[in-house]
Amino acid sequence: MANPSEPQPKSPGPPLWSPFDEYLWYSCDILADVLEGKAAGRPMVATTARLQHGERALAVGPGQRQTWRSIGDGSYTQSGVLAVGSTGFVIGSLVGSAIGNSARRRQAERDAQPRWIVDGTGEVTITSRRLHFAHAADLDLPWNSLNSIELVAADVFQTSFINIRGSHSQMTVRVRTPWASLAFALAAITAFPAHPRLLARGWLPADFEQRCIQAGRPCRPAAHLALRASGT
Repeated sequence: MANPSEPQPKSPGPPLWSPFDEYLWYSCDILADVLEGKAAGRPMVATTARLQHGERALAVGPGQRQTWRSIGDGSYTQSGVLAVGSTGFVIGSLVGSAIGNSARRRQAERDAQPRWIVDGTGEVTITSRRLHFAHAADLDLPWNSLNSIELVAADVFQTSFINIRGSHSQMTVRVRTPWASLAFALAAITAFPAHPRLLARGWLPADFEQRCIQAGRPCRPAAHLALRASGT
């Protein structure tokens, strides 16, 4: 009789194909068309983003924006107590006021520390020129205007840029989207051709192309084309 606690042997067959694998497969297909000059022949993609002349939406999907910032400036309101009564009552009131002020000061210090703040969810549109995040406050990330880029997770595109709409200070944001790898590859090819992750093909899982073949879904050589486009 089989022991139910023993690990069961895996049945032979193609590897599991996840919804995220589908996004990666289409990312390779889109990128290959862009690099081969065939993007104009792709099917139209519906988007709410305002497109510039000659600009074409390549992919649209859900997204979440996160910003590296603080939620306070370290200031807080210090309360004072005017206590009248017995000595015990006055001392108790002053102690309570001091404890309250100390708690507010500590909270203000915590609020002044930068952290990743979720600014909302919306629709992400990827074009050959930029990433557009549609929300109450739209976010446009033209590849040529970015100061840095990174793929910090398979579905998280991170970048820094100068906020020309506000104080002209540098901002760092993350956009969580299943199109993060496509966004990174397009940004890198356009403005960061020597990015280590692009040169190492690190914007795709190391075994992705092989898994595509095993799953009966061979993908186009987007990583190779991206390297060639970067001049290596």
